[in-house]
Amino acid sequence: MTDFWLGRRVLLTGHTGFKGAWMTLWLESLGAEVTGYALPPAGEPNLWSIVAAPAREGRALHSVIADIRDAERVCEAVARADPQIVIHMAAQALVRESYRDPLATYATNVMGTAALLEACRSLRRLECVVVVTSDKVYENHGEGRAFDERDRLGGHDPYSNSKACAELVTAGFRDSFFADGPPIASARAGNVIGGGDWSEDRLIPDCVRALESGRSVNLRYPDAIRPWQHVLEPLSGYLALAESLVTAPKKTPRAVNFGPDPASFCTVREVVDAFGARFAGKPGWVRDPSPQPPEAQALTLSSGLAADTLGWHPRLDIRESLSWTADWYLAHSAGENMAAFSAAQVAQYGELMKRSP
Repeated sequence: MTDFWLGRRVLLTGHTGFKGAWMTLWLESLGAEVTGYALPPAGEPNLWSIVAAPAREGRALHSVIADIRDAERVCEAVARADPQIVIHMAAQALVRESYRDPLATYATNVMGTAALLEACRSLRRLECVVVVTSDKVYENHGEGRAFDERDRLGGHDPYSNSKACAELVTAGFRDSFFADGPPIASARAGNVIGGGDWSEDRLIPDCVRALESGRSVNLRYPDAIRPWQHVLEPLSGYLALAESLVTAPKKTPRAVNFGPDPASFCTVREVVDAFGARFAGKPGWVRDPSPQPPEAQALTLSSGLAADTLGWHPRLDIRESLSWTADWYLAHSAGENMAAFSAAQVAQYGELMKRSP
């Protein structure tokens, strides 16, 4: 990364979440002045409380704990932060939760995005907005090919569909209110792994809980293929996209995929086996016999546009991604200073970015 972020005011929604906490650490390390807007972290333990929330001397972080669905509060927070760059990551991000509470999912992912973009209309020093959606925004007919940005948006479950709707909201606001103003783009990334995730219904957290309890992992779809990548990979893409929107807006696309190399596409059971091998005892897995909501058997992304326009490439293969992830949980179990450990992983990834892909 360049010194582009030094002293820039950034509004980051969803900063208390798994990806948001990592992004907070990274932005702070780059010298950005960060305002976060999010709900309290969900449950204990959580990455935010461990590595990002603790006070540190000289930091320029302002944390607003509030709901993205509260349009009035969003407007107040945006006006007070007066950001130059907005990165919107606040979301209801779980497929199974979207089946349990579809209305809340749509309210958060669709109307929350609309509330934020409406608030951004009043900003006079805004330089760009990056809206983070999902690899699941594409209409998936199970063909097994990698989706690119020209593919039709869709989504059969409430989560995927709500994210496709968020893409339409983003495009609508861009065309209606920002056509001659600051550029707005969406970023679509695949399944992320990394240290500090304890979310429900996610694979690596389920593995960690299984290791701690001595039980096997229940897998809903062990043979499902997903574009697994370390969390720092798409975050580097979001940062690169924002920088390019400001420095080269005419050459920068308005929707970009950030996914791993095809060699890192693998099944759920392969991830469990490889992750467990880094520990003294594998968690093992069994097929969950209970009825499950439908999910796509295969979902992969093409990141060719990100490579061609942003010079972005993944730096970690699946083996390295799982190794970095396992190292984090092992260090946490050993009682290490996880703020320092996490910052070191960010710095190590930054060094990888300086090398030719």
